Amino acid sequence: MFDSIVRCVWLSMLGATLAALSACGTVDSASNRLASIVTPYKIDIVQGNFVSREQAEALKPGMSRGQVKNILGTPLLASVFHADRWDYVFTFKRQGVEPQARRVTVFFKDEVLARVEADELPTEAEFVASLDSGRKAGVVPVLEMSEEALKATAKPPQAVENKPAPSVPASYPPLEAATR
Repeated sequence: MFDSIVRCVWLSMLGATLAALSACGTVDSASNRLASIVTPYKIDIVQGNFVSREQAEALKPGMSRGQVKNILGTPLLASVFHADRWDYVFTFKRQGVEPQARRVTVFFKDEVLARVEADELPTEAEFVASLDSGRKAGVVPVLEMSEEALKATAKPPQAVENKPAPSVPASYPPLEAATR
């Protein structure tokens, strides 16, 4: 009888071990299937200055640095060693889409724009369309107010009081204590 109990315990342990080992394979394959379905979220990475075709076309030789900066913005790269050159670099990385990289280089001579070298640039509309490529387009609501709603929200002009500005003191206290 003792042999039958030992044999029964031994067979039970063997069965439990085989069940555990087979479960490991099932769990592993299930986790692999789950990993192939579920992917981590990766954010869109936008770096640099986006320059549109319209902005590049607005540049004309002879413009001052200030005028160029008003159109293109502050350059991403302005080197001390290349004082007459500004580089505008733009990169855009999105999951599942080929990364975009564009460069616009502006050259100055005697503080005015001499020439522009640029990659093929998209229009603003083309760039915005590329941003929304993975999203579902919904119905855009019409944004209009009726005449009654405009009249209801209109406020009458209010009088502004002309108060004199406070007087400026003749002298200010020292910022640091006097040394002894």
